[in-house]
Amino acid sequence: MEAESNKHLVKEDDRKTVICIEGNIASGKTTCLDYFAQTTSIEVLTEPVTKWRNVRGHNILGLMYQDASRWGITLQTYIQLTMLEQHTRPMISPIRMMERSIHSAKYIFVENLYRSGKMPEVDYVVLTEWFDWIQNNTDVSVDLIVYLQTSPEVCYERLKRRCREEEKIIPLEYLEAIHQLYEEWLIKHTLFKVSCPVLVIGADHDMQKMIEKYEENRDQILNPYNMQHHL
Repeated sequence: MEAESNKHLVKEDDRKTVICIEGNIASGKTTCLDYFAQTTSIEVLTEPVTKWRNVRGHNILGLMYQDASRWGITLQTYIQLTMLEQHTRPMISPIRMMERSIHSAKYIFVENLYRSGKMPEVDYVVLTEWFDWIQNNTDVSVDLIVYLQTSPEVCYERLKRRCREEEKIIPLEYLEAIHQLYEEWLIKHTLFKVSCPVLVIGADHDMQKMIEKYEENRDQILNPYNMQHHL
């Protein structure tokens, strides 16, 4: 009996928590991750953008922004693979914080390509089949989504200021479309099922104000409640 109870305790102590920081392009995800990386001992995983910019010499992120109809399926197939690698990487800390997820890759960015007519239905269906298989056969569960809710106009101004090469050609309309999908998914719950708690933080503020917000919400973020449900 004693061995059984000890086993139970070990299992509880082994509990791993996965937190995903979600939001539009230039919504402040990097600032959020930097804050928690510097003030806690948790594991922080940023989006593997460097991989998307250099797949054995090919910048498929840049290609997609230049011609989404031609390169959307190529980029999103590779993003699905690299995000799967992020989710399944052995955890080195009891808490992992990720920039976006395999879920938003599919529910936001693939969905946007399909809705905008830049991804043929056959490509969308194949990616969906892959995504469904991954969900059914691999643990890509999430315990909490922190949604950095921003207005597309603020994201657009930030985007122009930070001058990343691939992003120079992103129009405001693209950010508006991504914002709409995030709202449908995480706020209205009309797009896809959300099976974990969502903490919404208004993120139109400057960096100092955002750091204050992360400090205010720190305990709630690092100790998510109702963790029985998973994505």
